Amino acid sequence: MKTIAGIDMGTQSVKVVLYDWEAHRSVSSFQEPVDLIAENDGTREQKIEWYDAALEKCFASLSACDKNSIAAIGISGHQHGFAPLDGDGKPLYNVKLWNDTSTVEECRVITEAAGGDDAVIAEVCNLMLPGFTAPKILWLKRRKPEAFAKLRYIMLPHDYLNYVFTGAYKAECGDASGTAVFNGRTRTWSEKICAIIDEKLFGLLPPIIASDEPNGFVTEQAAARFGIPAGIPVSSGGGDNMMGAIGVGAVKDGFLAMSLGTSGTLFGYSDVPLADPKNGLSGFNSSTGGYLPLLCTMNCTVASEETRKLFGLDVKEFDALAAKAPAGANGVVFLPFFNGERTPNLPNGRASVAGLTAANCSRENIARAALESAIFGMRIGLEAFQALGFKAREIRITGGGSKSPLWRQMAADIMNLPVRRSASAEAAAMGGAIQALWCLLKLEGKSVGIAELTDEHIPIREDENIAPDAGSTAMYNKAYAEYNKYLNALAPLYK
Repeated sequence: MKTIAGIDMGTQSVKVVLYDWEAHRSVSSFQEPVDLIAENDGTREQKIEWYDAALEKCFASLSACDKNSIAAIGISGHQHGFAPLDGDGKPLYNVKLWNDTSTVEECRVITEAAGGDDAVIAEVCNLMLPGFTAPKILWLKRRKPEAFAKLRYIMLPHDYLNYVFTGAYKAECGDASGTAVFNGRTRTWSEKICAIIDEKLFGLLPPIIASDEPNGFVTEQAAARFGIPAGIPVSSGGGDNMMGAIGVGAVKDGFLAMSLGTSGTLFGYSDVPLADPKNGLSGFNSSTGGYLPLLCTMNCTVASEETRKLFGLDVKEFDALAAKAPAGANGVVFLPFFNGERTPNLPNGRASVAGLTAANCSRENIARAALESAIFGMRIGLEAFQALGFKAREIRITGGGSKSPLWRQMAADIMNLPVRRSASAEAAAMGGAIQALWCLLKLEGKSVGIAELTDEHIPIREDENIAPDAGSTAMYNKAYAEYNKYLNALAPLYK
């Protein structure tokens, strides 16, 4: 038996999946939780040591036989995080995460120095937002100058895991395009933005490799540490959304992927650059050689989880409660900005429930409104896609929220598109595994496209072909208008 290992470093856990590509079956999978540092100023951080420990525990859970079967590794990691390391590869500070909103001032400084929003978009295909990596680097320089002085390696989370296995310091276009120091059209680091942050920054950034190239090969040290074969390739890897796109087969024009996790994302493959940053559609690259325009909201399952805990219900009980309310929750509107928000750009955002009356103030309506709010955020992205001429054919849904039948039907009805779900529950990890297979086959001299591999290895649940219900879609059109009414009214408080 030969397998490929897909690793996904999520916000809440690290997962390892082994896939036997010849037998077309998953062999085993393990995951370990990772803690989170959260503070009232918007700080969201993790420690590199937590990543190391979780990764070691995952591999320790695999049998010796399974570990010896691994022929290649592909790694997915949450985007935009900043892992600052010294010359010995040791952490200089915590990893600031994608949902960290403590860098609003640094965004302002960089944007003004660059010449305004339009100048920033021209340079890095995106606005300078708190979630991105660039302001985090300036934050370290301004707030932790002693650590910044020792800075040698600037890594995204998936880059760090690649480094752990291979000792190689490289980057690929997909994840790099979410740093706000990278131009996705030219596929080069931005000297202009780097110079604004610090004169030494450009010289510290890693070389860019192609998506189908290996980041490197497992070192003897890593092989002994994790009990895996030395010398096997580790693919370029990518951000969790880029790997998730591979993991659900959204690698062709017209396919949208929707991920319902801690964050909510809507993204689609494009052969040509496609972006509208001012309307929330980031200009990212894919990790397959193309482009991946993407909308990200920082609050997706957050709203339902916080409400569920408040009501003292488990997940199934909460879904059952929400299902008792009609589409549109009888006029109850939930703005889910527990972590601030990236799209729309409301870094100081706060969650609120609006539209309550004596007639509709019920647990059922509030629960349903919490679920609906996540998909309303996705619809903002769909409208941006459509405005740019993207002709969506269907949505491939993934993430923890996709396990809910109620939420899947909401997605179809609110977006007015058919929704399908892949058979694998671990889209990002499977995406990493399929990218690793792509890399391995290329090294063996076999020419095969990534779309061919996803068609062969990413099965879709044919029994979960969900079509939009016309009556519910009409009700949701009215509810979405109400959502936007409250959003527009409250947004000035949170900027």
